[in-house]
Amino acid sequence: MTDRATEVREVRSFWEGLGLPGLVDLHTHFLPPGIQRAVWAVFDEAGPKIGRPWPIRYRQSLEERVALLRDFGVRAFPTHPYAHKPGVASYLNEWSGEFAAGVPEVLRSATFYPEPEAGEYVAELVEDGVRIFKIHLQVGEFVADDPVLDPVWAVLEDSGTPVTVHAGSGPVGNAFTGPDSVARLLRRHPRLRLVVAHMGAPEYEDFLVLAERHENVHLDTTMVFTDFFDRDAAYPVALLPRLKDLQAKVLLGSDFPTIPYPYHHQLEGLARLELGDDWLRDVCWHNALRLLGRDAANS
Repeated sequence: MTDRATEVREVRSFWEGLGLPGLVDLHTHFLPPGIQRAVWAVFDEAGPKIGRPWPIRYRQSLEERVALLRDFGVRAFPTHPYAHKPGVASYLNEWSGEFAAGVPEVLRSATFYPEPEAGEYVAELVEDGVRIFKIHLQVGEFVADDPVLDPVWAVLEDSGTPVTVHAGSGPVGNAFTGPDSVARLLRRHPRLRLVVAHMGAPEYEDFLVLAERHENVHLDTTMVFTDFFDRDAAYPVALLPRLKDLQAKVLLGSDFPTIPYPYHHQLEGLARLELGDDWLRDVCWHNALRLLGRDAANS
């Protein structure tokens, strides 16, 4: 087990070596304690939604986890709540707003679910300053283009507020995952700012194509290029030249704290792609500020 001081040194030496002021990690999770424990229990069971053992490395308190990210030099990160059933989103959004108010580095985040009131509360959240939304098609068991969400997507397209979408079939797919519903959504709302979580694993090429075709579709690196992910869903080497060409649309994500390896390993995985320091600088810092605004990491 790597000690904390070593972990901090490894992470900081990575971004310092690139000449960056720190990192922007666009895929972290901070949830209400009761819900966080329930999520971790699902991973601990390695049940049908997870598919294999997934030991969670960072189980510290909320305060300790924030302090660790600060020590790493992560200058901005979301809470990324996601609703698994009707009636939950509002509670998660309220908690996330309160948490963000007390942690300057937090990018205020929210979620939504296909429910009649979603259009109204999403509009209110955008007006109130939410920076990024998150939805999880596998967990929520809905498709991206569910007609109930039409008012939501209209608001988000007009406002330009980014949405992180876990749509890929990893770790375990179901009838709601995959690229098809996202592709249909983009045909109806082509200006949406979407961030495809986990680069769409394992349907990497399908989601890569969507990022190539649509100006505002991005990909986050969460868990991809790590040894843990490579065992089941390695990124195809043949796609790397196209990924390099998408330099301005790839964003660092980690899935902290629910990862089974040291935080630095995600950064190692990106570096060993050998796509160049300029690519790494954009992925780990500049692209997020272009997406969210230069003030996103002013803490």
